[in-house]
Amino acid sequence: MTTRYTQTEWLAIIDEAERHLPKSFPEYKAPTLGTPEFAKCIDHTLLKQEATKEQIDDLCEEARTHHFQSVCVRLMWVERAVHNLQGSGIVVACVVGFHEGTYSMSEKVKEANMAVSAGALELDMVINYPLLKQKRYSQVYTDIAAVRNVAPHPVVLKVILETSKLSQSEIIAGCKIAEAANADFVKTSTGFGGQGATVENVRLMKSVIKPSVKVKASGGVKTVNECVAMMEAGAERIGTSNGVWIVKEAQSLLENVTHAVGGRGRENSRPSDSLTRMFSSS
Repeated sequence: MTTRYTQTEWLAIIDEAERHLPKSFPEYKAPTLGTPEFAKCIDHTLLKQEATKEQIDDLCEEARTHHFQSVCVRLMWVERAVHNLQGSGIVVACVVGFHEGTYSMSEKVKEANMAVSAGALELDMVINYPLLKQKRYSQVYTDIAAVRNVAPHPVVLKVILETSKLSQSEIIAGCKIAEAANADFVKTSTGFGGQGATVENVRLMKSVIKPSVKVKASGGVKTVNECVAMMEAGAERIGTSNGVWIVKEAQSLLENVTHAVGGRGRENSRPSDSLTRMFSSS
């Protein structure tokens, strides 16, 4: 597979993105807490190697109950998760090259192909961030493009940058390379490699990608406060193993605010606006 740009061209693309960083970042509107739209932003995740079939079954049942967007699992559990979720409208996402990202391109392609064949409709692949840090941009690009080639649309491809390992410039480079390889999302973290998602990194990623590419915040997002902060920074998907707690917390807040509004009378009150702003940590 040939690379899309020369090294000089890659450097120019990354430099241009850096030079055009905004001085301030916009705040995006998060879905109202307690709504189906809020739950649909969550990828319900179980990636520990010691996961059991019973835990995968529970994960899928929780996703059905709370109407999450997807369950995200390792390759060995894709077929079981697909079977469990038949007829639910909830898709299965599979990690690729997880979690180090340093697997060979052929191994990632094989894993992606097997995942799609087993029924996965989304792939969360780890970028080869050691190569990215070495500025071997063409190799990083061909790695992602090879997976995209065996998993074309409508399969959703998310590229995990592992932002805790990268400088600002390297995060920008990862975003622009993933964009060039036709990824659908850039994603912050595996959750296994140091600090997870931060508001600052989500804002940065959102600011340098084109509108057709989205941001997924993952790693350490455990509360509704953190979830809303990531959404307001620009994340459109949240990867978390705490999805059940987050939606229950959101529903409790919805009930509390609705009760308070009801006690005061509904005139001149806008509880839905408060539900995405009162509890944000940003």
